[in-house]
Amino acid sequence: MNNTLMRAQVLVFLVAIASAGARGLAAEQPAKPAAAAKKPAVDAATEEKYQALVATLPSEEQAWERTLEANLGSFYLPIHKAERVKGITNAWAFVKDDPNLPRVLLIGDSVSRGYTMAVRKELVGKANVHRAPENCGGTANGLKKLDVWLGDGKWDVIHFNFGIHDRSTPPVDYEDRLEKIVAGLQKTGATLIWASTTPIPKDDAAKQTPESIVQRNALAVRIMQRHSIAVDDLFTFITPHLATAQNPNDVHFNAKGYDLLGAQVAQSVLTALKTDRP
Repeated sequence: MNNTLMRAQVLVFLVAIASAGARGLAAEQPAKPAAAAKKPAVDAATEEKYQALVATLPSEEQAWERTLEANLGSFYLPIHKAERVKGITNAWAFVKDDPNLPRVLLIGDSVSRGYTMAVRKELVGKANVHRAPENCGGTANGLKKLDVWLGDGKWDVIHFNFGIHDRSTPPVDYEDRLEKIVAGLQKTGATLIWASTTPIPKDDAAKQTPESIVQRNALAVRIMQRHSIAVDDLFTFITPHLATAQNPNDVHFNAKGYDLLGAQVAQSVLTALKTDRP
């Protein structure tokens, strides 16, 4: 065997060893989400403008912005600050209540955030529509943050959901946590509406399966039936529209989808208000 061929074989062998070692290291360390590198950040100029703007607000609005700063997190807070500076109204905009209208609270994840503006549009002149000051995530976060989301005011209707972030939560834990959240919500005296979790596409079988949502919806409905809580079945409502309303290979929806969901949620809230208020 000549020296050139021998060197080539040795090189191939060393590359194979290095590659195997890298695979082993990757298996030991959890992969970082691709989206992590794309998280928005607030530049110094935007931060300065935001803080200057907040300083000019009435005390009640300032308090709301500080609540958002403490709860929105590293993904949504930069987006909110940038939009606030530009004068863009978003789902977390301060809601100045009309004292003659009922107060409604929306609790849920990014899908709930997506239809918040549509719900407000549908209920203009009919209800003050607020939303919890963050992407509420899963039931574990719900148990930690429920008091923050409820605040000090009185709620007439609370429309809530947990599901997509619980798709990997063991069913027994999901059911136990949701029971505790329901108990906390019932203490407010508000009329409660459970929103079933909207469908998700098949992705990584170990992480995201459509069946996981069906299973958790079934568990949730069982809990709501035990407590005589109304169910806004968004899963069934939006399923016939998925081809044109949901983003491809995504749990989220496009503008049409959020408008459809918002109209459905608004109708559910109105039904609850009519039932609760003769």
